[in-house]
Amino acid sequence: MSTDFLVQDGGELDAMDPQAEQHALENLPVEVLVYLLGSRYCETDRLSNMAWSLFGHLPKGWPLVKAICDYVHDRITFGYQHANPTKTAWDAHTERRGVCRDFAHLAVALCRCMNVPARYCTGYLGDIGVPPEDLPMDFSAWFEAYLGGRWCTFDARHNEPRIGRILMARGRDATDVAIVTSFGPCMLAGFNVITQEVTPVAATNT
Repeated sequence: MSTDFLVQDGGELDAMDPQAEQHALENLPVEVLVYLLGSRYCETDRLSNMAWSLFGHLPKGWPLVKAICDYVHDRITFGYQHANPTKTAWDAHTERRGVCRDFAHLAVALCRCMNVPARYCTGYLGDIGVPPEDLPMDFSAWFEAYLGGRWCTFDARHNEPRIGRILMARGRDATDVAIVTSFGPCMLAGFNVITQEVTPVAATNT
């Protein structure tokens, strides 16, 4: 199975809104409430006491979510060799190592513990506007937090605004947006992702 596509991006960094406020629980839209609950990879029950001890004194809203991203970014060491399909947010926090989905799961879980709706995002993220990494290209994971009446993009792994995110899907965690959902035994024989920046060619009249 393979696919090839061209995506047009505005070339802007992830939007930042440091003044974005956190909503009182009673004022949240009904459709976002599910993103406050624990899920398969985001065990809010196991992380709640720790989250409040770490972040309970901080201003709510954007500063709180940014502090969570900073904590996760510093807590976990990235490495493809640390990938594990059954690793949860609690596991990643305990082991202090993982891949991008583990960064996202832990940040999502901690946000939910602090009453900030958060959802998992999966897609592609090329090396646009940053020094290229000498690592195999892959799917990327980040998350969105509901602040100021909208979903805001955060990335605990890179922990800085980036250009050219290609969003594929959103969900409660990786369960909802798996690379493949199989019914019965399934063996992944190979996997290769390549993303390249393409310079637009100006249209000319002929």
